This record gives sequence, C-alpha cells and structure tokens, in this order.
Amino acid sequence: MENVLKYYEFSLFIKDECNTFSGNEIAFTELNSTHFLIFEKKGDSYNLYVSRYSHKNEIGVKPPEILELLVENYNKSIPEHRKAIKQYLN
Repeated sequence: MENVLKYYEFSLFIKDECNTFSGNEIAFTELNSTHFLIFEKKGDSYNLYVSRYSHKNEIGVKPPEILELLVENYNKSIPEHRKAIKQYLN
C-alpha cells in the first residue's frame, strides 16, 4: 500500500478529528483546489473516497461538503480498484 500512496502523492496519514471517518487515520491527494481522493486506514484495510472541501486545510478538521465511497477494502492487485484511482488521477 505504501507504493500506491507514494506513487499518487498522498499525504502522510493524519487523525480524523471531525469523526467523518470515525476518528481513523486518513491520507489525501489533491485533484484540484476543492476535490480530493482520501484513503481511510481502517485497521489493516483501506477505503478510498472522493471528496469536496472548500480548502485542503479542512480535511480531517471539518466534515466534507461531498463524500463518496469509491472502493471499500482497497486492494492494489484488483484491476477495478486500481482503475478507481486512475479515473481521477490520469
């Protein structure tokens, strides 16, 4: 999973302070100034979301304006999971 996070330039994991992600750790990458992909680290699994915030400084601090689950239990060896990221970042 570290390779995926590095390749797509996700941030370091931070604690979710607003409880949108149940207080789990999250990492994000910027699609544009208001839209982001977010990985939620949930135990040993990762969930991938697309989200909208007014500013990236709000991630983990305030609830997102929009949040959509793209992939539950992300697994880089599953082609559909890899495509979920690529459709936004390529």
